[in-house]
Amino acid sequence: MSRPQSAGKPAKQRAKSAPAAGPAKDGRRPIEAVVLAAGRPAGPATPAALTVLSGVQHAIATCERCARLREYCTRIGEVKRRAYQDQEYWARPVPGFGDPSARILILGLAPGAHGANRTGRPFTGDGSGDFMYPVLHDLGLASKPQGVSRDDGLKLRKAWIGSVVRCAPPGDKPTPEEIRNCSPHLTAEVAALKKVRVVVCLGKIAWDGYLAHLVNEGTIARRAAYKFSHGAEYALPNGLTLLGSYHPSLRNTLTGRLNSTMFAKIFVRALELAGIE
Repeated sequence: MSRPQSAGKPAKQRAKSAPAAGPAKDGRRPIEAVVLAAGRPAGPATPAALTVLSGVQHAIATCERCARLREYCTRIGEVKRRAYQDQEYWARPVPGFGDPSARILILGLAPGAHGANRTGRPFTGDGSGDFMYPVLHDLGLASKPQGVSRDDGLKLRKAWIGSVVRCAPPGDKPTPEEIRNCSPHLTAEVAALKKVRVVVCLGKIAWDGYLAHLVNEGTIARRAAYKFSHGAEYALPNGLTLLGSYHPSLRNTLTGRLNSTMFAKIFVRALELAGIE
């Protein structure tokens, strides 16, 4: 994926003035060099789709709207969990990733403190992803059954994964204000994914966040008519279908509230509704 070129300069001038993509002062590669690495599609995508999504992803990765969340993610990245002491944490807002031609949008709550906040890619490097990606792989939506890093070659087919909050929140509990602050990113992402036909919300917070987006866009009048449950299905006025699933968190999967058969049924239905064979 390529970043949008800046307007107002001839191509030669842009190439001459662009700095080389070397390490940043803190030893990391610049955001421009890494933020899109995990979002390359499994199949072809139009240049326009790639350009718009690259801008959305960059805006997410450089967002500083919520001081509490930015401080928390940065501190987690400095202290680290003992098992990851030798790893460099992403410690920034986490962009969505997947196929720009996605017909299924998968929405989670927020990055995990030592999962996506560490790896820089949704549901990568934690128990939730270890549960989810094998299911997506079995159904042909993911190229691999496991996600360990944003550079592991995992690609999605006809699916895109995002979240309603892009920074890891303390205790997995973002405030209502933080959810609202993050909502423009979801709006921009949804607008860029023009082929989406089905939205799968993982958990009630993701469900409520997507419904709030629909209210803001004028698609629905109020959220109360759309009740969350595992397996909930609603035909939306904009022609999309909304599906609900319990979140694949360890507290749900280890207690048996959610198992792989239950989870797979949601995505079998999503494939059917999206017309994906």
